[in-house]
Amino acid sequence: MRYNSQTKDIPPLNSAKLRALTLYYVGRYATSRKKLKQYLERKVRERGWDDENQPDIAALVEEFASLSYVDDAFFAAHKARALLNRGYGLKRLEQEIYASGIEGEDQDEAIRILRDNQWQAADNFARKKRIGPYANASASREDKQKQLGAFLRAGHDIKIAQKFIQAEIDDILDWDDFP
Repeated sequence: MRYNSQTKDIPPLNSAKLRALTLYYVGRYATSRKKLKQYLERKVRERGWDDENQPDIAALVEEFASLSYVDDAFFAAHKARALLNRGYGLKRLEQEIYASGIEGEDQDEAIRILRDNQWQAADNFARKKRIGPYANASASREDKQKQLGAFLRAGHDIKIAQKFIQAEIDDILDWDDFP
């Protein structure tokens, strides 16, 4: 049993409380079906269940999806835009949407967003990390290896990463420069 800040027992969930908890969660957070299901299962495990019928979490998740409170395609596209702005690449997005349980057509728009903007995402990453044309000083060979590793961990294509790492300070790179 969990305790709140006043160390009082939190009462177990029932159907009405689970529905209210679901509504609160989807009202506060953008989420996918899989993440909402995991959240609700965790809450039932933590707080217990006090109702004659077992919780039908899958049906509750589908109901909220049919009401458009949960939209996997929107969630994935939003995640793609956020990762693009933060400088992360397509491989990173694919990991994120896989972990969120988004498949099929729901992921198509998100992948298109990052695929069409992979140069911009790499440029955002280089700018943020001060790599290549955005560096304050020329990088040593060892630093360039570390920068390449950072680009790859961020989900970028190796050819784009090398283009940024090999660039000199104040070089102007453009997608048109990419072979």
